[in-house]
Amino acid sequence: MGTRQQIASVATSVVTLMSLSLNSCATHAQTGAVVGATSGAVVGGVVGKVAGNHTARGAIIGAVVGGTAGALIGARMDRQAKELAQNIPGAKVERVGEGIQVTFESGLLYDFDSDIVRPEARKNLRTLAASLDKYPGSDILVVGHTDQVGPASYNQSLSERRASAAADYLVVQGVNRDRVSTRGKGETEPIADNETERGRELNRRVEVAIYASQAYRAELAKR
Repeated sequence: MGTRQQIASVATSVVTLMSLSLNSCATHAQTGAVVGATSGAVVGGVVGKVAGNHTARGAIIGAVVGGTAGALIGARMDRQAKELAQNIPGAKVERVGEGIQVTFESGLLYDFDSDIVRPEARKNLRTLAASLDKYPGSDILVVGHTDQVGPASYNQSLSERRASAAADYLVVQGVNRDRVSTRGKGETEPIADNETERGRELNRRVEVAIYASQAYRAELAKR
């Protein structure tokens, strides 16, 4: 077989593997079905690449365990995600891997160019805190994002302060500080076009990644 044929054959095999892996991952995310330990590792690797530079999704994918433990975690996250979607109006609730990503447009939580949680937004965070109390055994990463208006250094600082403000409010509501970490990504992880007002609104957001803690994963692995 010539060199070009060998390259083509390898490329075809890689595409096929990625397609199968992504299909398995989509099914797992929707149903919490069991993914074997080996295929779970493959899926985790592929999805990690698909998540790209999205910090919240990366944190969730990084906590994937697969197997029976992963199925138990997934089923529990299914229930929690359904409740969050029903009880937090305006927030986007997504099942990702074996976890949950909750996205708040910054207008839901803060005034423009502010890191102070709006009084009317505190109910959403109280609801989230109550859910985290109801479903222990998870860790939470709060990630702040901005649009590209203004200096990058200012946007980075604002995103960090917004993430910290949301996390601090969750802690005040009773969430254990040890469960919560924060990250500010400034303007570096846009999800929409910064050339339009709606795109900038979407980019100004706070994402909350919810995923099984290391202790909870270890506990399930022993069962």
